[in-house]
Amino acid sequence: MFDAIVFDAYGTLFDVQSVTQESERLFPGNGSIISRLWRQKQLEYSWLRALMKRYATFDEINLDALRYSLQQIGKEPTDEVVANLAGQYLNLTPFPEVSEALQELNSVPLAILSNGTPSSLTAVVQNAGLESYFEHILSADSVKSYKPDPRVYELARVVFDAPKDQILFVSSNGWDVAGAKQFGFSVAWVNRSSKVQEELGVGPDYVVESLTGLLPVLS
Repeated sequence: MFDAIVFDAYGTLFDVQSVTQESERLFPGNGSIISRLWRQKQLEYSWLRALMKRYATFDEINLDALRYSLQQIGKEPTDEVVANLAGQYLNLTPFPEVSEALQELNSVPLAILSNGTPSSLTAVVQNAGLESYFEHILSADSVKSYKPDPRVYELARVVFDAPKDQILFVSSNGWDVAGAKQFGFSVAWVNRSSKVQEELGVGPDYVVESLTGLLPVLS
């Protein structure tokens, strides 16, 4: 049905909230708020830098967002603490169904398209033992911008040399779903937590509760 399937990484394949455990160990009682605020500022900074044309790598943004988050709740962002927590992004936990779903979907060429840097994406994929499933790991760093900039989505269209609607883009992030659909991809939204669809004028072609829900889509 599709020429390729392209996955977002953070929040779609890998649980960004898995940093909560280490955050809680370092700052008891604050693990959840650190994790949530960190992710929120990480996204905000990527969008703001893209709009301001002041590019910094996602690794740099991740550090800035973490420092802000710790200071916001009154904690000292020492170099040791920041390096420790930021390093957790290289060992994010895949969602439980990821390996099974990728095995089932592997008859179609698979890729990752993410805001993460090439080195960090490669590390988290390898550390999770998922590298054999993907033909390409594509990074927004190639165009020095961030999703939902259309230039980022274009990376997948070019590498697969396929019509936009013949590429299925898969994301759990509502803003990413809207960006990919506006670009012209066929889009599946992995809505694990029953969120309301973003009011951005475009929506997904498919809504699934987990990656294994993509199997009927392909059949």
